[in-house]
Amino acid sequence: MTSVRMDKWLWAARFFKTRALAARSCDLGRIQSNGQPAKPAREVRIGDMLRVTNDGGDFQVEILLLSEVRGPAAAAQTLYRETEASRELRLKVAAERKAARQFDPIPTSRPSKRDRRKIIQFRGRG
Repeated sequence: MTSVRMDKWLWAARFFKTRALAARSCDLGRIQSNGQPAKPAREVRIGDMLRVTNDGGDFQVEILLLSEVRGPAAAAQTLYRETEASRELRLKVAAERKAARQFDPIPTSRPSKRDRRKIIQFRGRG
């Protein structure tokens, strides 16, 4: 096997739960292969550099192995190698997100009837 479809490889490497989500992400331009936007049917080869943007963050990976079959997570992680810069940036963004959550006040109880009315009014429903 010298090449695999982009959407199949992304699904096998566990970046997306389904092939349909992987294909949709390609169509939306969230996947770049060697600096070019990638279509779902684009062929992936060993040594290609991918930039994958999904809910987990922004990944820059080098393809080490090809697979059309989705296996366990441990096997999926052997298909690629994430760059150091990408890993550091993702950890930094995660730390910032975690720090921002500390400043959000956690409600001590359910909203009162008056609070609910204010929420509904703020959202523009009433």
